[in-house]
This record gives sequence, C-alpha cells and structure tokens, in this order.
Amino acid sequence: MNTIAQFFRVFQSRKMAALLSLGFASGLPYALTDDAFRAWLTTAKFDLSTIGWLGLVSLPYSLKFLWSPLIDRFVPPFLGRRRGWILLTQVGLILAILAIALQMFTIDQLDLASRNAALPMLAIAALMLAFLSATQDIAIDAYRTDVLAVQEVGAGIGIWVMGYRIALLFAGFVGFNLATRLSWKSPLSQFLFNNGFTGLSLSKFGWAWVYVLLAIVMSFGLIATIVAPEPPEANARPATLDEAVVKPFQEFFQRLGVGKVLLILAFTIFYRFSDAMVGKMAVPFLKTLFDDGTIGTVRQGIGLVATIVGTLAGGAILSKIGVNRSLWVFGFLQAISNIGYYAISIAGKNDLVLLAAINVENFCSGLGTAGFLGFLMVLCNPSFSATQFALLSSLFAVGRDLLASPFSGESAQFIQRNMPSWTAINQNLWLAGSDGKGWALFFLFTLLLALPGMLFLPFFAPWNGEFKKVDSLPID
Repeated sequence: MNTIAQFFRVFQSRKMAALLSLGFASGLPYALTDDAFRAWLTTAKFDLSTIGWLGLVSLPYSLKFLWSPLIDRFVPPFLGRRRGWILLTQVGLILAILAIALQMFTIDQLDLASRNAALPMLAIAALMLAFLSATQDIAIDAYRTDVLAVQEVGAGIGIWVMGYRIALLFAGFVGFNLATRLSWKSPLSQFLFNNGFTGLSLSKFGWAWVYVLLAIVMSFGLIATIVAPEPPEANARPATLDEAVVKPFQEFFQRLGVGKVLLILAFTIFYRFSDAMVGKMAVPFLKTLFDDGTIGTVRQGIGLVATIVGTLAGGAILSKIGVNRSLWVFGFLQAISNIGYYAISIAGKNDLVLLAAINVENFCSGLGTAGFLGFLMVLCNPSFSATQFALLSSLFAVGRDLLASPFSGESAQFIQRNMPSWTAINQNLWLAGSDGKGWALFFLFTLLLALPGMLFLPFFAPWNGEFKKVDSLPID
C-alpha cells in the first residue's frame, strides 16, 4: 500500500502536469498518420493493400536513431537542450498538418480513377509530418528520462502515456464524429452552401477540415513546452558530434553485453507486434460494420476511460512488481485482448460486443505501453538518453510500422482474396466471420504473432530478476 500511495503522491508535482501535456503533444501528430489517416483513405475508396503500404509514411519513427545524436549534442539558443528542440518541432508539425489537409482538399475533388496519381504529394506531406513527429519524440523521450527521479518513473510513465492516449482518442473521437456528422443538413454546411461557398463544403471535405482543426489544437502544445520545467544539466553532454554518435552505442553494449543487447533489440521489435497488427487493420475492419460516428464514440471516446485506467494501473503495478514481471503480465494481457476483435468479427454489427471489445483492448494496451516504456527507460544512461531511447523506440517502430503496416494489409487482403476458394473455411463462421470475408481468421492469426516477443523474456527479463534504472555515467 505504501508503494501505491507514493505512486499517486508524485502526481502533485509540476513536472507531471508537463508530462501529461507533452504526452498529448506527442500523440496527436502520430494519430494523424495512424487511425485518422487510414479512416480518410478508406473513405476515399483506396484498397486495403494501398492503405497498408501507405503505413510506411511512418518510416521516420523507425529511423529516428540516425539523427538523435544531433538532439543530444546541440542545444537551441532558447529553452534548453530538451524543450528548445520540442518547441522547434512543434512549429513544423502545425505546418505539416495543414499541408496534409490541403492535399486532402485536392484529392477529394478528384474522380476515383485520378486519385492514385495524386497520392505521392499526400505521402510526402505525411512523411514530413512523421519526420517532425519522430524528432519531437526524440526530445520528449529524453526529457522524460532526464526529468524523472527513480521513485517517479512508474507515475511519470503512467501520466505521459495517459496524455499520449488521450491525444490518440481525442483525434479519433473528434475526427470520426465530425466526419460523419458534417452533412448538407448541418448548419455550417448550409450556411456555406447558401452563401455560394460550395467549394468549401464541410460535408465534402469533412476529414480535411478535421485536420485543420487539429492543427489549431496542436498549437496549444507550444504553451505547455514553454512552461514545462527544464531537467537539471547535471548529466554530462557529449562534447563533440563524434562522441554523441559513438559513445551511446559503445556504452550500451559495454554495460549489457553483446548477447543480451541483441536479444533486447529483437524483443523490442516483436513484443507489441501482434497488437500493432490489429491496430493497423482495426479501422478498415470496423468501417465494414459501423459508421464513423459509432467508431469515434466507442473506440475513440468511451475507450478513453479504459485507456486512462489502464495506463495508471500499469504505472502503479510496475512500481509494485517491477519491470520484469510487468513485461510478462502485460505482454500476456495485450495479446489476449485481440480476442475482442475476433468476437466482433463473429458477432457482426453488435454494439455491446463492440463496446466490450474496445474497452478491453484499450485497457490492455494501456498496461502494455506503460510496462514497455518503463523497460526502455531503465535501459538508458541519462547522459545519452536521447540517442539510446531513440534507438530502442525506433526498433519498436520497425515492428509497428515497417513490418506490421504492410504485413497486416497484405495479410488481410490475401485472406479476403482467397476466402471464396477456401471451401473448408468460408463455410465456417468461426473462421470466416459473420461477413464471410475472413476477418475472424485474420484476428486469430494475430494471436499467434504474440508468441515470438514473449519467448525472448526468459533470456534477459526472468520473472524473478529486475532491471535497475541507470545513473548518469561518465562519458570519458
């Protein structure tokens, strides 16, 4: 009880309010290249394979370790080493979100046959958004690692993840609900139409206007960055760019050993791979059964409560049972939560099943994220926190974006394309699903993909072992 009481006591500090705001600022731009982006692509009639491959615009999240040494080495002339970089990237993010909105306006005016030709410009804008978002994440991850004391790690993770998930759910809730409710009968659409502004119709360009609105919301992150406390400069900063590039990797391998590092790197890629597979196809699947308003209200609205409870519970449990056991428990629960989507595929359009599945998935996802971030943080030396955390989170992004995005789209497309010829399966409700397209088989497949990540745990995170947070080490 004392551990849990201490966990909740640290929420009273100013830095926790800053972490909540920075979590939101980190999650919002990612949401705009994730669920919201795929929802618009689905609405714009692009096929599942195209949607899956466009997930590769998230490539910068997997490569951010390449430029993370610059964030460790150089200090902007304002707000310090961490907040200065955060502020610079946030200004760029606002402009990038508006650029995507402009491309959506353009594509929505084209006929279906011409839309593929316009995709490259949209992909470039989305890629730039992801690059700036990944760079912001480098600075925010380093800020979080540097500013938290040992006893604050669990609570800090919980509240940062909560802010991040609120941003994802807020973007989805606002986006999905506005996209479905902006019709010719809405007052603003009627006003625009009656006054000759038919080219700006909210009903025709619902998602584009949503992106404009969320660019405005993103601007509030600038205020949070300015007022956030700067971490103390007690940790040595790399004196040269060469030191910023070489030393973080050298120290990491020397401290943990080559064998353990390789296991950790593979684990980082595959631990949440199953969860990512479901996440990439969740919206295209749900849109076959429910309208945007229902998806936004349930998945991005009501699910917010489950996510908040999951993240806070994850931080509290991590503080109580430690990092190793959290990885085991949370990894098992986040894998099992995929059964919720399997249940939806069997039940069909059933609001109660949807509500139960989304809440279970969001709660378990919050747990898994809290445990996983805690694990990454305790691995990092504060002297090189930007580069080391970027390396680890980049590998996570490899599994989530480079592997899960195209693999999920191609797998779903392959199953749906071949389902008519699989006579032993397409007549089986438990495999073909209620619509006969094979979504049930797809979600069962994702359950199996949870096994590789879990199999690494005994080798470097045994149930009775424990990782300790690294103190700042000399860089000479």
